[in-house]
Amino acid sequence: MRKLIFLIFIFFSFDNTTSQEVNIVVDWDNSINYSFKNETLNVPTAKDFSVDFAYGHHYKFVRQWEDSRIIDSKSVVIKNVIYSDINIQGYSGFAIMNFPEEFKVDFSTSLTKNNTYSFLEFTPIIYTNGSHKRIESFDIEFRYSNNDLKNISTIESSVLNQGDWYQFFIEETGIYKLDKNFLEQLGINVNQIDPRKIKIYGRGGNMLSMMNSIENITEPIENSIKIIGEEDGVFDNEDYIIFYAIGPDQFNSESNTHKNLYEDQISYFLNYSEQNGLRVEDFNETDLTAEYTIDYYTNYKFHELDNYNIAQIGRRWFGDKFDFENQKTFQFEIENLITTEPVNFRIYAASTSEINTSMSVDVNGSLITNLFFSSINDPIMASGDSHNEQIFLNSSDIDINIEYNNNGNPSSIGYLDYISLEAQSNLIFNGGQLVFYNNDLDYDGSVVNYEFDNTQNIDFIWNISDISNVFQIKNENIVNGNFKSIFNSENRFIAFDIESLKIPSIGSNPSIVNQNLKEQVFLNDFNQIVPPDYIIIARSDMIFQAERLAEINRLNNGLNVKVIDVEKIYNEFNNGNQDISAIRNFIRYVYDNQLNNDNLKYICLFGDASFDYKDRVNNNTNIIPSWHSLNSFSLSSSYISDDFFGMMDINEGMMTNSNKLDLAVGRILADSYSRAVTLVDKVESYYSNESYDNWRNSLVVIADDVDESWENIIQTTSNSIADLISNNKPFFNIKKILSDAYIQETSSGGERYPDVKNEIINSMRKGALVINYFGHGGEDGIARERIFNKIDAASVNNKNKLNCFVSVTCEFTKFDNPFRETAGEFLYWNPNGGSIALITTTRQIFVSVGVDFNLTLEEYLFSLNSSSYTSMAEALRLTKIDPSISNLSQRRLVFFIGDPAMKLSIPKPDLIITEINDIPINQFDSNLRALDLIKIKGAVLNNEGTINSSYNGELTATVYDKNIQRSTLGNDQTTDNNGNIIILDYQTQGEVLFRGNASVINGNYEFEFIMPKDLRNNIGPGKFSFYSKDQNFELDYNGYNLGILMGGINENAEIDSTGPEIDLYMNDESFTNGGITNENPNLIVKLFDSNGINTSGGIGHDIVATIDDDDANSFVLNDYYTAETDDYKNGTVNFPLNNLTPGPHTLKLKAWDVYNNSSENEIDFVVFDENQELVIENLLNYPNPFIDYTEFWFNHNSSGPLSVSIKIFTISGKLVKTINGNIENPSSASLSRDFFWDGKDDFGEKLAKGVYIYNLTIKSEFTQNKATKTEKLVIL
Repeated sequence: MRKLIFLIFIFFSFDNTTSQEVNIVVDWDNSINYSFKNETLNVPTAKDFSVDFAYGHHYKFVRQWEDSRIIDSKSVVIKNVIYSDINIQGYSGFAIMNFPEEFKVDFSTSLTKNNTYSFLEFTPIIYTNGSHKRIESFDIEFRYSNNDLKNISTIESSVLNQGDWYQFFIEETGIYKLDKNFLEQLGINVNQIDPRKIKIYGRGGNMLSMMNSIENITEPIENSIKIIGEEDGVFDNEDYIIFYAIGPDQFNSESNTHKNLYEDQISYFLNYSEQNGLRVEDFNETDLTAEYTIDYYTNYKFHELDNYNIAQIGRRWFGDKFDFENQKTFQFEIENLITTEPVNFRIYAASTSEINTSMSVDVNGSLITNLFFSSINDPIMASGDSHNEQIFLNSSDIDINIEYNNNGNPSSIGYLDYISLEAQSNLIFNGGQLVFYNNDLDYDGSVVNYEFDNTQNIDFIWNISDISNVFQIKNENIVNGNFKSIFNSENRFIAFDIESLKIPSIGSNPSIVNQNLKEQVFLNDFNQIVPPDYIIIARSDMIFQAERLAEINRLNNGLNVKVIDVEKIYNEFNNGNQDISAIRNFIRYVYDNQLNNDNLKYICLFGDASFDYKDRVNNNTNIIPSWHSLNSFSLSSSYISDDFFGMMDINEGMMTNSNKLDLAVGRILADSYSRAVTLVDKVESYYSNESYDNWRNSLVVIADDVDESWENIIQTTSNSIADLISNNKPFFNIKKILSDAYIQETSSGGERYPDVKNEIINSMRKGALVINYFGHGGEDGIARERIFNKIDAASVNNKNKLNCFVSVTCEFTKFDNPFRETAGEFLYWNPNGGSIALITTTRQIFVSVGVDFNLTLEEYLFSLNSSSYTSMAEALRLTKIDPSISNLSQRRLVFFIGDPAMKLSIPKPDLIITEINDIPINQFDSNLRALDLIKIKGAVLNNEGTINSSYNGELTATVYDKNIQRSTLGNDQTTDNNGNIIILDYQTQGEVLFRGNASVINGNYEFEFIMPKDLRNNIGPGKFSFYSKDQNFELDYNGYNLGILMGGINENAEIDSTGPEIDLYMNDESFTNGGITNENPNLIVKLFDSNGINTSGGIGHDIVATIDDDDANSFVLNDYYTAETDDYKNGTVNFPLNNLTPGPHTLKLKAWDVYNNSSENEIDFVVFDENQELVIENLLNYPNPFIDYTEFWFNHNSSGPLSVSIKIFTISGKLVKTINGNIENPSSASLSRDFFWDGKDDFGEKLAKGVYIYNLTIKSEFTQNKATKTEKLVIL
C-alpha cells in the first residue's frame, strides 16, 4: 500500500531568508471522468490533489493551502525527483496530449483580497527517451520573501492635464521627421510657438505586459527628440523634428507573435507646454580601453500576417492559407550575412483537417523539417506544430518553400503563423536606417568598441536603448567608423541618413482634450477625495447610458460610481493605443492607491467584446476588449475572460490557476447605442415599482434528461441544488423542471419535450428570481431536445419580472463571435423581459466541473450560511476563489453578464402568522381541512422582532399543499452499470391551494379563504408563503410557515353546486366581443365564486383556456390566478398570449370553484396582421343623438402610436370642427374611447340641431399607414 500524500515542512529558522524544504509524495489513485457533449474522457488522479485537465492542452495536479507568508518564487529549487513508468494507452483523455520533456513545478504564493495561499501546480507525467514517466515524489527547497507583494501608490496628476496635445500615428520602426507643414496639419500655429518647448510622448508598438508588476505604466512616456534649428526659439520653414519611434511589429513572448494584437498603427502624442522638452544628447565616449571589438550585429527577419483566426477563438491569428494553392515560397534577404555562423530558424503553423496532414519546409532547396498536424475533432478545432533549429546558409538571399500535404482531403487547410530567422551580419551600413544590437554576447559592464564599414553615408548614430535618454554618437566617431560604449545586452543603436527619414500619418481629429483620470477618479463633484466603490468603463458613444447605470446604482445601492471613457484610459495608460493591460493597469492604479482602503469592489465593462481586436471582421463588436487565451484551438480550453481585469496582485495577469480575483467584474453586452438604452432600461426596471411582486419568492431549477448513463449526475445535481436552497432558505418557492419527469415526444427533428418548453416559458412569464439550468447546451439553446432556444429567449415576455439565468453549460453565451448571436445574448437583450443578468459560459465545460461549480455557486449566490447577501457578480467571484473551485482552469469559462453591483431582489424577512381561526399560532394544533373556511392573521416584524407598526402595504399569500413524491420516467431507457433503467425519485412542492392578496395596516394583516376540495386527504405539513410590498415601493418582505398541518375534509361544509362566473377580455376590460387585437394580446379573466376559485389542479380541475377548440393550443392558467385584495371570492387571471396567427379566433375558458363545480365562457376576437393596412371598425359616437357631450368609439388594429383626426361637416360639406389627438399606447387595447365633443364649432359656438357627418382618420407613426371611416351623428 502506498502512503498518503503528505507535506513535511522542515523549518530551520523562522527567518524568511532561511531555506525551507517540503517533500511531496504523489499517491496515485483511480481515474476521473470528464464528460461533455457526446464524449467521456478519463485521466488518472492522485489523492489530496485536484486535477486540472484540458483535452489536448494540459493535465496538471494542483494543491493549495493557507499560509501567512510569501514564497520567493526565484528561490524555488526542485530536487530528488523520483519517476516510474506509466502506460498512458488506457486513458482516453491522453489521446492527443503532448507531455513535456522536463519536469517543471509552479510553487508560488496565490493571493486574494483577504487570504494568502501557498500554491503548488505541476504536470505529473513527462515524456523522455521515448517513454512516459510519472512523478512519484520530489523535494522543494525555497525561501520566504520579505516582500508582501503589495504595491501602494499615491494620487498622481496626469501629464495630459496641461498644455496642448496632438496625436499622430506611425506604422513601422525607425526615425521620423515632423516639419513645419506637418505641425500645421496637426492644427498648431507654428509661428507662435517656441520649438524648445515641443515634446513627443510615446512608448511605441510594444504591447503592455499582461503580468502585473510594480513598474506598470501609468503615464505617457516622453521621448528624447532632436529639433534641427530650434536654437533661435523660432520654428522656421527649414526647421524639423526627428525622433525614434517603435512600430507595431515587435516580438512578444507572452503571445508568441510579432504583430501587435490591438493596433496596426501606433499612436504618438505631441505636446506644447511651458517646460522645455527632452532632447537627444551627445554621447560621451568612455576613455577606458575597449576589452572587446564588435563588428557584427544580430539581424532578425520574420514573415507574419494576422488575417485569420482559425476557430474564431483565442488571440492567435494566422496569415498565409494553404488550400487549393498548397505551395508557397517566402523570400528573405539577410544583408551582409556571416555565413560561418548558424541562423536560428523558427516556424509555426497549423491545420484544420479531419485526417492527419503535414507540411514540408525547405530552405534554399534543402528539406529542413516536416510539420505534422493531427486530425481535428470536437472540441479541438485546429492542430498546430512548430520547428526551431539552427541552420547554416551560404547566401544572403533565402527562399523558404512550404508545401502543405492534405493527404487527399480537399477540405483540409493549412495556415502559416510565422517564419523567423535570427542571423549575424557584418556591421556595414548600406544606406537608409539600420538598427543594430547583439543578443548573443555576455559582455555586460565591459567596454566594447563598435567597428563599422561604409560609414561615409551615415548622418547620425543614436543610442536608442532608452527612448527617454537617447544619445547621439559624435560625428568624428562616425567618420572613423568606430565608437566605444559600455556593453549591455539591452543596448540598441540606429544608424541612419537624412534621406531615409519617415513621415507619420494624421488622424481625422488630431487634437487631444486635456484629461486627468488619475486624480479625477478619486474626486467628487465638489473636488473632495472620495474613493470609488464602482468603476464603469465605456466607449465615448455609450457614456450617457453608462452614466444612467451609474446613477441607478447611486440611488438604489448608495455607491460612489465613476464612469470612465475607455479612450481616456488608453491615452493616459498607453499613449492612445488600445490594450487590455492599459484598462487593467488603470483599475489597479485605483485599487492599489493608498486612498482606496478596500472601497473599490465592482468593475463594469460597458460594451460587447469580440475575438477580433482590430475590426478585421464585418460588423465587429469590439466595444470594450476582453482577455483571450493564447490557446486558440480548443472550445474547452481556449477561452475569453474578464477575470483579467479583476486580478490586482503582483505577478498575476497571465491567468494561471494561481491568479485569483480581487474584484467583482461584470459586462453589459451592448453592441450598439440602442442596445445600451434597452439594457439600462432593464436595470432601471429591476428597481422600479412595477417589479415589486411575489415572483421574488420564486426560483426555478431545470435539468437535462439522461441520454447516457453518466448524465444521471446532471439531474441529481439540479435536484440537490433545489433541495440545498430549500433547506437553507425555505422562504423560496422552488419549481423543479426535470426534463425526464415529462413525457418525451418524437418528431421529424428528433426527440422533444413540449411540456418542458412550456413549463420553462410559463415559469419565466410568471417570474422567478433565479432560473438555474444544468445540462447540455450550445449557442442555439439548451438540451438536445431544444427545450429552450434563441427564438424563445428573444420572445418571452416577462417584463418587470426579470431573472438571473444561471447556465453552467456549453457555449450558451459565446458572445465574442460577431458572426453568431447566441441564445444567452438574446435572453439578455430581450427588451420585453428575459434576464437581468447571466451567470453563464462562453465555451464547452466539463460536466464534472459544472457539478462542483454549481453547488459552490449556490452557497454564495443565496448566502446559504448567512442572512447578508452579496451582489451576483461578487457571489461569482467568491465561487471562483473558493478552494474547491480555484484549482480548475475552466472556472474562467463562467462569465457574469450584467451590472456587477446588482444584488438579487430578495425581500427582507420576516412575515409571520400570528393566528389561525382566531387561535394563536403557538396554540393551534388542528389540521386545516378541505372546504374549511380558514382565517389567517399575521404581522410584519422589524429587526428587533416586534411588529413594524409603521408598515403599510399589500400582502400576497400563497398556500401550498403537502410536498409530493415524484419520479422521473426514464424516457430514453438509459441504464446504469447494473442494467437498471435510471430513475430519480425526488420531492416537489405541493399544488397551490390558494393565492390571494390582503391589506397590511400598521404591520398587521388578515385574510380568509376556503380550502379547496382537491386538498390531498393525507394529513401533513403544508406551506404558507408570504410576500409583501409597502405602499411606497421602498421595502418588501417575505415569510413562510412550514408547520401547519393540512388534510382531511369538512363533511359538514355548506352545499354548493353552482360554478364560478367568468368574464373574458383581451388587453383590458374595455374590449368588446369580436374586437381586434394584436398578435401578442394579454388575456384577462375575471372570476367570481361565493366560495372561491380552485387553483389546486386536481384531476381535470384546472383553469384551462383553449383557442379554436385545439387541445394542442390549450393553456393551464392556475398559476396566473390571484384573488383580489381582501376578497377571496373574486380574482383575476392575466396571461400573455404570444404569436397568434392573424385572423378570427375563439377562446374558450373553463374554471372550477373550490367545490369542483365548473363553468365555461368564450370570447371571439380578430388578430390583425401587422403587415396589413390599418383598419377601423365599429366606429360610433355615444350617446347619439346628444345635446352637449358625446364620445367617439372605434376599434383599430394598430400596436403602435397613432395620430387621430376627427373632422365634422354639415350635410352640405362645410367643415365646422376639427379634433386632433394621439393614442400613445394602443397596444394595451384596440378599443379607443379617448375623444369627445361638446357640440361646439372651432370658434366655440354651439352648433344648430340637426344631422352632421364626421370623418375619422388614423395614421400610424411607425408605418405612416392611414385609415379613414365616415359616420353620421345628430345634435339635439
